[in-house]
Amino acid sequence: MAPATVAEPVLSTGPLVEGVLLKRYKRFLADVQLDDGRTVTAHCPNTGPMTGVLRPGGRVRLRHDPSPSRKLAWTWEQAEVPGHGGGPVWVGVNTALPNRLVRATIEAGCLEPWLGPIGSIRAEVPYGEGRRSRIDLLLTPAEGAADPRPIYVEVKNTTWSDGDLALFPDTVTERGQKHLVELTALVPAARAVLVPCLSRGDVTRFVPGDSADPRYGELFRAAAAAGVEVLPCRYSFDATAVTWLGLAAQAW
Repeated sequence: MAPATVAEPVLSTGPLVEGVLLKRYKRFLADVQLDDGRTVTAHCPNTGPMTGVLRPGGRVRLRHDPSPSRKLAWTWEQAEVPGHGGGPVWVGVNTALPNRLVRATIEAGCLEPWLGPIGSIRAEVPYGEGRRSRIDLLLTPAEGAADPRPIYVEVKNTTWSDGDLALFPDTVTERGQKHLVELTALVPAARAVLVPCLSRGDVTRFVPGDSADPRYGELFRAAAAAGVEVLPCRYSFDATAVTWLGLAAQAW
């Protein structure tokens, strides 16, 4: 498949319903008043502090997906916040989405200039010490690729920003630190790629969130120096699709 161009829709969001966030509580729950006047309780698929995007009184978008296997029929997907430059921007808050989004971006050919042609993709493959961790995506290069090494891809959802600068993490993440150590250990036998998924369209640069987790910043720079590749992917969100905007500049 030919590489996709910049500003290429890569994933459909399906129908989303808008409303106003009343409150988020118990980490997993959010009360939202829909535009038709109903108040519903939605699952909040983001257990972090949601720095800068948790705004009671702000507009949000929910997915309605009732199922006998689900306790809640609604899921919080997006939040509208003041963006860089003064206008509003929609941010993707569902931390379960970035793996699908990055996979769709790879399948669309958007990252071929950096990753090379890809023959196959596997998800959640055990790796690391004692194979106790799972890599988000394991890529096998296409036959005849210039670099035949397997490509291990770790994806991190990124919503915290300062102007046009995206930062990750927004809190201490021992799990994220562990992932950096494990990615570094893969090099040079394999390619190790960290993909910060920048889930807001108003950011153009990326840097580790040193003020939130200094240790992560140290490990991040050590990993990059050791050969771990960093591909900060920029995305914009609307009510129907997520669009790939290209790579952010590396600001570390």
